[in-house]
Amino acid sequence: MKKFFLLIIIAAWILPACKTSKSYLERENEERALTDAIKKLEKEPDHAEALEAVPVLYSNIKTRQLALIESYQKTADQNRFDKIIKSYDILQNAYTQILATPAAFKLVTPESYSTQLMEVKEQAAESYYQSGTSFLNLTGRDNAKKAYNAFNRSEKYVPGYKDAESKMAMAFQNGTISVVVGPIRDDSYFSNNNWGSYGYNYSNEYFQDQLVRDVARNNQPVKMYTDWQARRDNVYPDWEVNLRLRDINIPYPQQRTYTRQSSKQIETGTDTSGRPIYQTVYATVHITQRSFNARAIMEVDIRDVINRKTVNFSSFQETYRWQDETGSYTGDSRALSQADWNIINNRNSQPMRREDVLQELYRKLYPRVLNHVRRYVEW
Repeated sequence: MKKFFLLIIIAAWILPACKTSKSYLERENEERALTDAIKKLEKEPDHAEALEAVPVLYSNIKTRQLALIESYQKTADQNRFDKIIKSYDILQNAYTQILATPAAFKLVTPESYSTQLMEVKEQAAESYYQSGTSFLNLTGRDNAKKAYNAFNRSEKYVPGYKDAESKMAMAFQNGTISVVVGPIRDDSYFSNNNWGSYGYNYSNEYFQDQLVRDVARNNQPVKMYTDWQARRDNVYPDWEVNLRLRDINIPYPQQRTYTRQSSKQIETGTDTSGRPIYQTVYATVHITQRSFNARAIMEVDIRDVINRKTVNFSSFQETYRWQDETGSYTGDSRALSQADWNIINNRNSQPMRREDVLQELYRKLYPRVLNHVRRYVEW
């Protein structure tokens, strides 16, 4: 039996080693296999399988990538440059690795593609520069965006390429719009007139001001204003964002009563042998629960003022549930849990004020409205 377990241990040690040194030529990812084989030669210059694999893998990689480059060059799609650069990067990475490892360099004379890589980046930069220039000569925000993105790509391929940076700034300026966010218009029917209105205007103004601040915070071609800021600065907006509460319902709390039983084992003493004696005590908790589900629907109308057309119209609905419980008990107080005591000691329970409920509804609506507005006014 000991010999059997010894064989298992030896096999468990040998098999991973065999798996690691398994022919690199059988792997699907030849680039990764070449990297692993070269690393192996760094540690073991005479490693037979790595010595065999490196020339074959390099030849396969070179043949495949050059064929891909040739096929990409035949297309007119501008995205071909990224694909060509990726292939040249693979070839250049293989060159660098082999060159840095003497045992691998003895097997292969790798070819450097640094010149071709620089040339294709120059070609890409020029192609996108010309594309950006053509869009820059056209009117409209969409064309300004296309020009900006094209000049930006040109700069990424070759930093400082011609005057791409200044033209990118020009495109940004051409695409910048002034957007006025109006106050929330309340066209809702409020179902319970017993709720106070204190703080309601504050909530509306807060929502409007925060929306302006958060959208303007990003480095985007948009200038945000509230309606009063636009009047103060004599701004004539390109777009308007109109907010409307079409429906808001904060019903009077519903009430229900119920009971639950609580029990607990408590130690009451010990017997003659010193062992503890337990007694089960009981209590009934009488609970009054009050709750309501509030609902609000906000409509967001984004309009192009200059062209007098709707950019987008959407509505968003959110709900907020309020619940509170008070109670009393009969029976043995020792049976009560902390949760029971929390309900029993809740003496001053009052429904949330209308303005507090509105704040909760606004808090849930706000991120959805913010992301929606950003989607249309930002690039």
